[in-house]
Amino acid sequence: MDVTRRRFFITASMTAMSMVTVGAFAESPTSASPGTDFAVTHTDAEWRKLLTPAQYDVLRNAGTETPYSSPLNDEHRRGVFSCAGCAQHLYSSDTKFDSGTGWPSFWKALDNAVLEHPDRSMGMMRTEVLCSRCGGHLGHVFDDGPQPTGLRYCMNGVAMTFEAL
Repeated sequence: MDVTRRRFFITASMTAMSMVTVGAFAESPTSASPGTDFAVTHTDAEWRKLLTPAQYDVLRNAGTETPYSSPLNDEHRRGVFSCAGCAQHLYSSDTKFDSGTGWPSFWKALDNAVLEHPDRSMGMMRTEVLCSRCGGHLGHVFDDGPQPTGLRYCMNGVAMTFEAL
């Protein structure tokens, strides 16, 4: 690579990194958006009291847990996965699969359990998944999952609870 091309590459890379750092690509998380009507609502102070710090970070600030950190990733019993913020049932264990990503993954959500919203954060276009009852951020959905849907709902385990049936 000649010097001119190398300088261009370094300059372009540094510009892109600085834009991401200052949030030029960011879109604020919808999970805590004021003005959205959800059946379950709380003030920020109430959410902080109801949730653990890790749950609050993910559900209310659209954070992401460390991969392979959730016991729900290895949960294989028959049951239902629910929102840790409001207890709404979200996913059946019948639709769970091992995606190899380190997060609990499902190929289908329960009917009317989640909302999907465009997410332009991190300098890319993704589809954010929210609990339809409280608006909590759960994770993202991708189109590289197994049949019959071809979807991979890649969820943060800390945002959910599990009830064995």
